[in-house]
Amino acid sequence: MIVVAAQEDGRGIGRIRMRQVADASAASLQPFVVDTIEAGSLEHTDGWEGYHGLKENGYRHKVTVLRGNQKSASELLPRVHRVVSLLKRWLLGTHQGAVSHKHLDYYLDEFTFRFNRRNSRHRGKLFYRLLQQAVAVGPMPYGRIVNGADEAPTQVHNL
Repeated sequence: MIVVAAQEDGRGIGRIRMRQVADASAASLQPFVVDTIEAGSLEHTDGWEGYHGLKENGYRHKVTVLRGNQKSASELLPRVHRVVSLLKRWLLGTHQGAVSHKHLDYYLDEFTFRFNRRNSRHRGKLFYRLLQQAVAVGPMPYGRIVNGADEAPTQVHNL
């Protein structure tokens, strides 16, 4: 299961965030919101009960109930549905559906990175930021990449 946040940018989509979650409970969804979205922001969600409690965490919460609504979910929450549609097309088209659940987080990170930089006017900065990140984060052990082991990457401190 994947949870998606898409920033409203006028009629378009701003930045996105995605994460694989264990289930659709508040215990899984709300940490994603707290980690990725600034408190005080307006959160627009469907009527799923896992989102109840956002107001108590400092968010303004707009609920659009999908069930029984004349409009489709993609009309009511178009940004999230467009992002999910693009993600599915990318996973099934580019990767031919050969993405394992074990490595899905890495694919979500890549998709998010590319999506959030799709309108960059300074393409050279993409390579610069990639190098900057490669220097800032320590090596990723092969066992963690292949087996998904819980060994955390080493942080490198700039002097």
